[in-house]
Amino acid sequence: MGHRIDEIDKRILYHFAADARNTATSDVAEEMGVTPATIRNRIDQLEERGILRGYPADVDYKAIGGYITYLFRCTAPIPERTPLAQSALDVSGVVGVQELMSGSANLLVTAVGGDTDDINHIAGELSDLGLRIEDESVMQGEYHRPYDPFGPETVPRGPSLTDFMSLAGDAEVAEFTVSKGAEIAGKTIEEAVADELISGDSHVVGVERDGEVLTPKGETRFQAGDVVSLLSPAPFETGSLEAFGSQRE
Repeated sequence: MGHRIDEIDKRILYHFAADARNTATSDVAEEMGVTPATIRNRIDQLEERGILRGYPADVDYKAIGGYITYLFRCTAPIPERTPLAQSALDVSGVVGVQELMSGSANLLVTAVGGDTDDINHIAGELSDLGLRIEDESVMQGEYHRPYDPFGPETVPRGPSLTDFMSLAGDAEVAEFTVSKGAEIAGKTIEEAVADELISGDSHVVGVERDGEVLTPKGETRFQAGDVVSLLSPAPFETGSLEAFGSQRE
């Protein structure tokens, strides 16, 4: 059974997930109305319980000349999944392993190499462990953010994504709910495009409001709670939907 945590614990986890290096216990203490000693004690407890497991550096290996990051999707026999995940982490060049609760492709192994020979060597060692490599690909990017519900009320919330679909070519469709306080709420589609809150290449293909499906037109005005379907001819860029989430007060 997992450990119960309170609002102070949640706020510590939020700030440490956002930026552990620059999070001061005094800042968290002031925000929560407690003493810095209380925050330090809570951090110790979170570490002892295995909830706060460490403070790894976020290294962008592809930004270093000559290095590439690969993602291997591997299958391990379910009874051996955990020990094989730990063994995979011992392979030189492997920098991360994720264990999934599934029958196939249940281990995601992230590895870094200087060239294809390095990657092939890592693949060989993973196979020697007894892992079946289902797929491998070069990682273009990896992005992280803290868990919003653990943060203060003033933290901006992203739009609530309800569906996502990749179409032929690079086109994508995202369906999401416009958050309360979203920058785009109250604006028409034309105004949102003019203010560059929606890319000029994207198209609003559907708006559902109170169970009624509206035909989107230039004068259609977004409201909080609207379920919007947005078509992009190219993959959505990171942060391209921020205007549909709530804003910091």
